[in-house]
Amino acid sequence: MSHHPSVPFRRLESLDILRGLDLFLLVFAQPVIVALGSVWQPEWLTPVIRQLDHEIWEGFRCWDLVMPLFLFMTGAALPFSLSKFRRSDGSIDRSVYVRITRRFLLLFLLGMIVQGNLLQFQPDSIRIYTNTLQAIATGYLVSALIILHSQWRGQIAATATLLLIYSIPMTLCGDWSMTGNFAFKVDEIILGRFRGDLSYTWIWSSLTFSVTVMLGSFAGRIIKESPRDRMTATAVRLFMIGAALVAAGWLWSFHTPVIKRIWTGSMTLLSGGYCFLLMAIFYWVIDVRKCSRGLSWLKIYGMNSILAYMLGEVVSFRSIATSLTFGLEPLLGEFYEVWLTFANFLILFLLLRYLYNRRIFLKI
Repeated sequence: MSHHPSVPFRRLESLDILRGLDLFLLVFAQPVIVALGSVWQPEWLTPVIRQLDHEIWEGFRCWDLVMPLFLFMTGAALPFSLSKFRRSDGSIDRSVYVRITRRFLLLFLLGMIVQGNLLQFQPDSIRIYTNTLQAIATGYLVSALIILHSQWRGQIAATATLLLIYSIPMTLCGDWSMTGNFAFKVDEIILGRFRGDLSYTWIWSSLTFSVTVMLGSFAGRIIKESPRDRMTATAVRLFMIGAALVAAGWLWSFHTPVIKRIWTGSMTLLSGGYCFLLMAIFYWVIDVRKCSRGLSWLKIYGMNSILAYMLGEVVSFRSIATSLTFGLEPLLGEFYEVWLTFANFLILFLLLRYLYNRRIFLKI
């Protein structure tokens, strides 16, 4: 029986670049394009801007993939990061639990800073669970424990179980309306007045957040265990899994609508499928074909993704731009606001680039 040496542990360039693309869209491209569209409205830009916003309820737009991709990328890194804590005899280094707990708590706290109104210092305005970072924290916690304590088949079974546990009461107890679904009722009971946007759900949806992270971990594991001489076949395998998940998600949507705001089962499979397809394409182009020319700059975002997200969401650099370029206002007219938005995220990019060049990364 011939032995194929697996690819040695290394940082996946495609993972950093795909994560970087996700963050670039979130903290540069989308806000700038939307600002431009608010003052310049050619016909061709209208459908583009529509795709750069979330679907109101049922359905799926391009922008609805940004958060699932963030969670998926978190999962894709897990097989690499957790392997460091498994000893040669198969036992687990107990320090991993400290790391998992610390990362969960820090991500959850940062999520409260971003959208939980923690910096207002007003108890009545605090929102406990209402942000992407908190969804990542929860999905990471559940997925890390599943990966550490089960093998391949057990992980697949656990992921399917999470999907079933989420879906059964969602189907039987309530409807698919914004305030009539089961997940809404769970948030209402547990979070009460400390909940955020009522069209989003978090507590019960944590089950499917975890499924998305687990799907990412499957992609990461497939890549990690890929033999050196089978990397193209691995890319094809990722692509085929993605296509199957997209088909399964759309088929399931005839029974369970695709609703990103409550992270329905059909949306989980559909978005997970799209993530697999993107991972397959980026892995093949960047890691297999070694064609990263023109894309490597995205690592500036991808390797500092949490910091990029935090600064993009919390800190405004517009005052710097206003102070330095206020003389442009009479010249630019209504486009001055577009310039300020662009300058805000340009300053953020330059800051991230400075940190990247000096190999300074926020590790949580």
